[in-house]
Amino acid sequence: MSKKRTTLGMGCAIGALCALTAPTFAQVTSQETPLAGQPADAADSQVVVVTGSARPQRRFDVSYAVNALSQTDVQKLAPQNMADLLGKLPGIQVEATGGEVQNVTRVRGIPTDDGYALFQQDGLPLMTEINGYFFRGDSMNRYDLMTKTLEVVRGGPAPIYASQAAAIVNSTTVAGTNKTRGKAQVSIGTTGLKRLDAYQAGPIDDRTFYAIGGFIRQDDGHRDNGFPNDRGGQIRANIKHVTDAGTWKLSANLLNDHNVFYLPIPVADPRNPAVSLDPYIDYFKGTMNSPSLRNVRQKSLDGAGVLQTDQRDLANGRHLKFGNIGLQYEGNMGEWQVSAKAGLTKGKLDFDAFYSTSNPADPTTFANGFLAASRAAFGPVERLGYALSGTNGAQAYNPASASGLIMQGQFRTLTSKFYSNQADVNFTRNFQTGFGNHDVKAGFYASTYGATSRSLYNDMLIEVNGQPRTLDLIAYSATGAVLGSVTDKGVLRYTTTLNEGDVDARMGALYLNDTWEVSDRLRVDAGLRTERYHYDGYALLTNQVNLGDPATLADNTTRAFTGERQAHVIKPKTTNWTVGANYDFSTTIGGYVRVSHLEVPPTMQVASSVSPLVLTTKADQYEVGLKTTFGRSYLYITGFYAQFDPLNTSFVAFNPITGRNDQTVPFFGKAVIRGAEIDGAWHLTKRFVVSASLTLQDPQYRNFVSATGADPSKVVGNQIVREPKVFGNVRPSYSFNVGDDLVDVFGSYSHTGKRYVDLFNTTALPSYHSIGAGVTVTRGDWQLQLTGDNLTNAKGLTEGNPRTDTLSGQGNNAAIYGRPVFGRSARLVVSRAW
Repeated sequence: MSKKRTTLGMGCAIGALCALTAPTFAQVTSQETPLAGQPADAADSQVVVVTGSARPQRRFDVSYAVNALSQTDVQKLAPQNMADLLGKLPGIQVEATGGEVQNVTRVRGIPTDDGYALFQQDGLPLMTEINGYFFRGDSMNRYDLMTKTLEVVRGGPAPIYASQAAAIVNSTTVAGTNKTRGKAQVSIGTTGLKRLDAYQAGPIDDRTFYAIGGFIRQDDGHRDNGFPNDRGGQIRANIKHVTDAGTWKLSANLLNDHNVFYLPIPVADPRNPAVSLDPYIDYFKGTMNSPSLRNVRQKSLDGAGVLQTDQRDLANGRHLKFGNIGLQYEGNMGEWQVSAKAGLTKGKLDFDAFYSTSNPADPTTFANGFLAASRAAFGPVERLGYALSGTNGAQAYNPASASGLIMQGQFRTLTSKFYSNQADVNFTRNFQTGFGNHDVKAGFYASTYGATSRSLYNDMLIEVNGQPRTLDLIAYSATGAVLGSVTDKGVLRYTTTLNEGDVDARMGALYLNDTWEVSDRLRVDAGLRTERYHYDGYALLTNQVNLGDPATLADNTTRAFTGERQAHVIKPKTTNWTVGANYDFSTTIGGYVRVSHLEVPPTMQVASSVSPLVLTTKADQYEVGLKTTFGRSYLYITGFYAQFDPLNTSFVAFNPITGRNDQTVPFFGKAVIRGAEIDGAWHLTKRFVVSASLTLQDPQYRNFVSATGADPSKVVGNQIVREPKVFGNVRPSYSFNVGDDLVDVFGSYSHTGKRYVDLFNTTALPSYHSIGAGVTVTRGDWQLQLTGDNLTNAKGLTEGNPRTDTLSGQGNNAAIYGRPVFGRSARLVVSRAW
């Protein structure tokens, strides 16, 4: 990664912001601009949103689907992680079972693991691309008390106000005002959670204000790794200064956090799916993560042919460190409202995870598959037997005395250094005409960004058990002497995957949006965004080598760098547009229609890979909405239709024979999703309210072709992998007083419909539900909340095992391998505000 480019990008971002905002003049008050996040009992028609609109508007007035959540709203939803929070909203399906971060989010059936949802902080992304190298937006954008509001735009004008976005998740941060205020809270949970959150904000002088806060926490996790799952924290701060020319805000973020990744586990014996593996791997607590994987050796040859060795620790998890400095300006230049923002981000990811690969296997059949190679390498091998790893056969392991199975897993190590420097400058003006008035916003977004990437995978041999021990497969002579080993201290194959690359990128975007208020009832808006990208990257080439250890087969087919590199320069262009109209039949009933077009270019990872597939995905979305408010109650119904073409569902599958992810299965076609989302709250009385969201959709594959001979006609019309046709939740709450205490009792019921793990819809992930409940007691400045999740320990699977089952399923009608939902848990939060 070019250090020169990084420095240049930082200078350009700050320079552009200062140059464009210096000549502005306006008198601005020291109070914050009203944003979303009214009290939970405020009328929905009064909730104000800023994301996706030229100026702050009431939620009821905008011509797109948006939710605005205050801290009070989020507290009542009591999410376990960011994905769980987003999954409470309509139109967003999540798989929140991977841990605190890096979970799957799909917006209105968009068949990607991120749903093209771009995360922003105060209207600017911390990183230009939706995803980094093995981390997503939820990894960088953590919710804490410094988050004032969270606004989520689905469809609508998202492609105009952000790059690569079919949805925007925008966090607005707390800023200081004339009054000093703050809050501290302590959270403990049955998963071993211990967390402290705090913030304080207030004045420095009559024109300068501060805010600072963050969190620190440790959590053993929902599944028993044998070591803590999450540890680390975040701090955020900003200083706001009001001048006669406008308002400036300087902000800083620092995150340093470890999060262990949960991967799918086997839940039934593949030889007889009626036999549960729960006695060996507990459905709710079990995981293949293990203390036995805290000192895994990795070996590979570098480009000069020198052997490199490293010891890796699974407890490291996804260790993400990054810092961000931001500078923002809001003011007026004559009749123009000016907004200028710049951000500089730099960080590092160090990632260790244990991935699922193939199904558990019969130990005899598995061992016999290595018998011929063992005899060729070690001589007169009579038999192969299992032993605990590292004992050289001294501690034999008999699978028949346990589950009767053994299995493979893949220890993956990935590292990346990344940077992203971004600036956004826009101008908004209202023009009065003889045919209504126009709110016109014109803007420019520019960014320089890049990343290094390196990945190395080992295949491991383990027992079928929670916190499994690693195993060796030993070659014995007729007299019982050890002749050699298929494995090496639990490693079945060294370095089956080895990749390294680097990319520097730059992009620029121009956007324009016009909101035309034809009358007090009718508003029409249209927007256009054009983008230009330039990727300059390379990938190091590899080949297969034998490292030459005569005592083991584990290093016979190791990937090694050749010393050559493959360079790529990619210059994609995209054009996004949207047109929408909103009509208010009365002050309480309205409707809207919208069509939008989104183009998503190749990511920078494509430019740092061998033989890149350069593909721009085009998404057309159509929406029609009905909205109504009555008192504090509201109902929003949105029908949507989306087409994604070309849809690349090609995947690289794990090959259990070679241990490599080398089975490329290309499928190309189109995705079509029809559906409706319903979002409402019914205040039956002043104290009793029922909130709900429901999504009905029909996600289908269309027009598929295959380059490998598979029959694509059997895919056409099938339900898109891992996407349900129905999902939603209902959340009743009742508040009452006990003396001076305010008590709020709330519950939740969520449902996710049947999904499939494979393109041909042969193996189903059955539907599941979850019931939760909680109580909040408020006395003055003190508050106590007790929340319980999945109180009935209802079972449900997400994901399946995508390394092996995406094409042909799992050989059974219902999945026997997947990522189970979390079991029963509870959290207690005690807080005090001032």
